[in-house]
Amino acid sequence: MPRPSPARRSLLALAALGLSASCGLAAAQGAPATPGWPTKTVRIIVGFPAGSSPDLTARTFSEPLAKVLGQPVIVENKVGAGGNIGADAVAKARDDHTIGLFINGNLTIARLINPQVPYDPARDFAPLTLIGVSPLVLTAAVGQSDVPASGDARAFLEAARSAGDRWSYGTPGVGTVGHLGTELLKARTGIDPVHVPYPGYPQVATAMGGGQLQMALLPPALALSQERAGKLKRIGVTSAGRSTLVPEVPSLSEAGVRDFELEIWNAFAAPVGMPAAVRARLSTVLSEIARTPEVREKLFQQGWQAVGSSAEGLANRMRADTAAMARVIREQNISAH
Repeated sequence: MPRPSPARRSLLALAALGLSASCGLAAAQGAPATPGWPTKTVRIIVGFPAGSSPDLTARTFSEPLAKVLGQPVIVENKVGAGGNIGADAVAKARDDHTIGLFINGNLTIARLINPQVPYDPARDFAPLTLIGVSPLVLTAAVGQSDVPASGDARAFLEAARSAGDRWSYGTPGVGTVGHLGTELLKARTGIDPVHVPYPGYPQVATAMGGGQLQMALLPPALALSQERAGKLKRIGVTSAGRSTLVPEVPSLSEAGVRDFELEIWNAFAAPVGMPAAVRARLSTVLSEIARTPEVREKLFQQGWQAVGSSAEGLANRMRADTAAMARVIREQNISAH
């Protein structure tokens, strides 16, 4: 058989790429599933308020997921306890139509810091997919006399050391990554601000703008919007180097902070009792959605680098981060009380 010409081969290659792009979600839709599932509305439970980063991510997925599944998909906010109330609701769901959108703290830290948390991430959840990853941004309040007006990290950390426990920092709750990350930052830099928990990151940002807090670790998108509004300053990112999400912001390592690297992520997980075939379909569909250009762009605008991992990839990340956070908790003697 004669070989196709170079031009013909190029056309065939382009056609194959187009077919692959157009059929991604179609392939996901054909993933194995329990016959007849879903039979009713699918719920995505989020443990944080409307407008929070996890809530925005869940709503980004709800419409494309509904299109693939052929049933409505709704987002329910069950707020409190650093996301643990929502996580517990997912763990106890028995309708085979409920999943959760989690931050990494709920899937790694919760039980480490408080054995009384009513669910066990390793036992009660079936990982579906890692959605996105991001550093946090150290932010500072504006218009407070003892907070440096510049965004220079060295000057800010020196002022924080001088302030001691007269400064406060906010997080979405005890045991969240923002909490443990700031405690680790305290250990690495000699600062000593007091922890003040809030229901979610938006409330932390509001408190900073209102003068109740001097500093916080915030997601990049929220930090940027608050800086543009003149309500806070971005000091540095918690990644090892500069992040593509906020390339103009220096890393804290550039300011001399050593042995400090922190990343947040969000992920979908299901109750462990959900049928394996249903979990497999959801894992495939959700990871495919995360990798579509439209959703990748939306996630980037929300401050996430899209991943869309396999269920196994998320399980591996959960194990690795649980071990790392256990070391921080042990070193800093952190507890829920």
